[in-house]
Amino acid sequence: MRINLASVFVDDQDKALRFYTEILGFVKKEDVPITEKFRWITVVSKEEPDGVELVLEPDENPAVGPFKTSLYSQGIPFTSFAVDDVYEEHERLRALGVVFTKDPVSHGQVTLAVFDDTCGNLIQIMQMNEAA
Repeated sequence: MRINLASVFVDDQDKALRFYTEILGFVKKEDVPITEKFRWITVVSKEEPDGVELVLEPDENPAVGPFKTSLYSQGIPFTSFAVDDVYEEHERLRALGVVFTKDPVSHGQVTLAVFDDTCGNLIQIMQMNEAA
């Protein structure tokens, strides 16, 4: 068994697709109309084009709004992406206008930072640190 899909709830699929591809650097894999209003949109890592797909899921379900608002207000990231160098990625994203709610900080085995994805979510980027 392996993970095939993961989802992130977004308030606007077009805005999310632009942010996740043009800013974060993911690649669009699927973009299929489902209804007049919604599409099945997935993105993947450039480094793993056949890897796990991230679904840019519309947040229309009534349960999603309170869930997202609660996580966001508590500063809890909805998901986490691995990067090779958190400090380098933090600077690259800041230069592109990404707003961070938590600048890079080391916590022993990991270094992480948290940013706003412009679609109602906090997203964590993290790197594994070498053992001392």
